[in-house]
Amino acid sequence: MFTSHRLPISLLFSFTFGAIAAANAAEKHISRGQLPEAVRKEAEEQAKGATVRGYTMDTKNGHLEYEVEMISNGHSKEVTISPDGRLIEIEEEVDLNSLPSEVISALRNKAGRGDVSKVESITKNGVIVAYEAQVLSAGRHSEIQVGPEGQALTHEE
Repeated sequence: MFTSHRLPISLLFSFTFGAIAAANAAEKHISRGQLPEAVRKEAEEQAKGATVRGYTMDTKNGHLEYEVEMISNGHSKEVTISPDGRLIEIEEEVDLNSLPSEVISALRNKAGRGDVSKVESITKNGVIVAYEAQVLSAGRHSEIQVGPEGQALTHEE
């Protein structure tokens, strides 16, 4: 009876670790030279005056995306670009104290007893759609999001 349970458990572990490996394999670090021309042009435009830290190619929801990580004005910035060169999203670090008071209050309320650390604006189609903050609570890191006026979001951006 013991051996009959070992096979399904071992298969479960194999499938679980295989799924984790496949998910992690989706993101791939690449060089600037591996970017398609349209992506490279948009990346160069977005990186003007910044220091590029690296490029990745990733598949999200079945769609290929390119990400450019950079430091701009002393803050982290990540730009996501479609294969045709269309700008999908910008995540840019912002100073918590520079945000409107309703956004600061909403982030602090949502964090509860946790400490709000790095905050990023999330921009899509040229408009800030959310603010995302990293929170440290009881030794654990998590992320929270609020809307551009501090409102609750119906879905994560």
